Amino acid sequence: MDRSKAITQRVSNVILSGMAGMASFVFSLAAFFYLTELPDQILASVVAGTFCLLICYIASERPNSQSTRALSALGNRLLAVEDGDFSSPPPEIVRKTMPAVAQAVDTLFSEVRTSLENANALGMFDTVTSLPNRLFFRAEVDKQLALREEGAQAAMLFVDLDRFKAVNDSMGHARGDQLLRMVANRLRIVVTAEMDESSLAKPLVARLAGDEFTVFLSDVDGLTQVERVARRIAMAIAEPFELHGHSIDVGASVGVALCPRDGTSVEHLMRAADIAMYDAKARGGGQYRLFTEQLSEEYRLKVETERALTEGLRRGEFSLALQPQMSLRTGEIIGAEAFLRWNHPQGDVRKPSTFIEIAENCGVISDIGDWVLEECADILAQWAKTGRPRRLAVNVSPRQLDRADFFDRVRSAFARRNVPLSLVELELSESAAMRCSDEQIAAMAKIRSEGATIAIDDFGTGFSNIARLRSMPLDRVKLDPTLVADIDRSEKARNIVQSVIALIHAVGADIVAESIENAAQADILRTMGAQVVQGYVFAPPMDEAEFFEWVGNAERGPGERLEIVPGTGTDAA
Repeated sequence: MDRSKAITQRVSNVILSGMAGMASFVFSLAAFFYLTELPDQILASVVAGTFCLLICYIASERPNSQSTRALSALGNRLLAVEDGDFSSPPPEIVRKTMPAVAQAVDTLFSEVRTSLENANALGMFDTVTSLPNRLFFRAEVDKQLALREEGAQAAMLFVDLDRFKAVNDSMGHARGDQLLRMVANRLRIVVTAEMDESSLAKPLVARLAGDEFTVFLSDVDGLTQVERVARRIAMAIAEPFELHGHSIDVGASVGVALCPRDGTSVEHLMRAADIAMYDAKARGGGQYRLFTEQLSEEYRLKVETERALTEGLRRGEFSLALQPQMSLRTGEIIGAEAFLRWNHPQGDVRKPSTFIEIAENCGVISDIGDWVLEECADILAQWAKTGRPRRLAVNVSPRQLDRADFFDRVRSAFARRNVPLSLVELELSESAAMRCSDEQIAAMAKIRSEGATIAIDDFGTGFSNIARLRSMPLDRVKLDPTLVADIDRSEKARNIVQSVIALIHAVGADIVAESIENAAQADILRTMGAQVVQGYVFAPPMDEAEFFEWVGNAERGPGERLEIVPGTGTDAA
C-alpha cells in the first residue's frame, strides 16, 4: 500500500512538472511570435524559465516538507520518553505520512512497557514463592501505615522456620525451595481465613529472605485476634509437609508486634516483631511470642554484650581459671580443666554461663575459642618448664566444631609451642556430641589417633543416643553436677548414677565427676567405679599463678598423693 502511494506521488509530480514545462514552452513560443524586440523576448524567456523552475521545485518539495514535519513530530514524541511517557501514540502526521514507522513505534513502546512491567515484578516479588519481597513489603506497609486512621490498630508478625537448614542440608536447595513454596501457601490460607471478612485491607504476606516470612495486618480488632492468627500460623507450620515421599517437620517461631503500642513505623514494628520471634525461638520454637518492653531491654543488653565481647577480646579482658583433676584411685594430679573468665570493665568477673550463649549466637565464640587454644598451649608449655605437665581439658563450642579447619587450628596452636597432643583433652557438650556429623566424628577420630583425648561434658542433661556413644571416638565422660549432687543423701540418686556409670563403662570410657563438694560424695563415686574427680572437695578453679603454686606444693608432698577434705562453696565453673 505504501509503495502504491509513493508511485502515485511520483506520477503526480511528473504530470505537474510536464504541465509546467508545456506552459513555459507555449508562453515562450507566443512571446517569440508576438514580441519583436530582442529585450522583450529575453525578458519573456526568463519569466517562462523562472515559472518552470518554480513549478518543478514545488513538485519536488511536496513530499519532503511533509516528511520533515512528520520526522520532527516523531522526534518530539521520542524525547517524551525522558519524562517516562511510554504510552502516548505516535503523532497523527506520522501515521499519515509514514504509517509503517508509526506501527513500528507502537510495537517498540509496547515491548518496552512489557519489559518494564516484568522487571518491576522481578524487583518486587520473590521468585521462589511469588510472595512480595522485602522491598515491596516495606513500601506497601509504609503506605498502609500512612493511611491508618487515628485509633486504628495494626499488627506485624515475623515468622522464622525452626529446622529449615536441616532440610536444605539433607535434601538439597531445590527441595528446600519447594518446601518454602508450601509454607507460603499455608501462610496465605491461614492468614486469609483467620482475618475478618469485613476488613477493608487484605493481609500482606511476604518473604523477606531465606526462611523468614512476615505478615502485616493493617486492620485488627485487638490483641485477641492477632494472637489467634499467630497461634494458627504456628500450628499450621507445625503440621508435617509431604515432600517427594518424605514427611518433613519444620515448625515456626512467630514474633508479634502491635501498632501503635510497639511502634508506628515499619522499621520499629519489624524490629519489635523480630525481637519477639527470637524469644520464641530461644524457648524452643514452634510458638509465638508478643513483644514487650522487657524483651526490648534484654535485646539491648544482648547487643551491648555482643559489642563488649568483641571489644573485650581486643583489650585482653579474658583469662583462664584452672581446676585440678585428681585420680580417685591414686590421689595423684592427673590433669586440669581450663575455665574461661571475663574480667568485665564494670569490675566483676563473669563466668561462661553469663555470656557464652550470646558469644555463640553472634559468632565471636570462634575468635574466643582460638584465644583459649593459644592460652592453653602457653599454659602447657609453661607447665613443662616448671614441673611435670599433665593433660589440660579445653571446652569446645559447637560453633567451633562447625568450622572445617577447627582441628587443624588445634594442631597448629599446640605445635607452635611444641606441646604434644597427648596433653590436650577436647571437651564437647552432650548435645553437641549427639549432633556431630560423620565428617566431624571422622576428624575427631583422626586427632585422637594423634594423641588427643576426646571427652563429653555435662553428661546426663541432654538426650544421648546410645548407638552414637558407642561409635564415637570417646575417652572420658564427665557426669553433670546435677546427677551427683544428692548421692550422699538419696538412694534414688545413687541408683541413677550407678546405672549411668555402668552405661559409660560399657562404651569403654572413663568417668569424671565434677563439682564434688565433700568427701562423702567422692567416696561413693570411688566405690561406684568413677576414676577422676574435680571440685571444691580438694581445689577450686584458680588463676594461672595460683594454680602453678598449688601444683608445686602438691608435687612436693609425699608420693604426690592428695587427701580429700571437706570443702566449702559451690563449684560453678
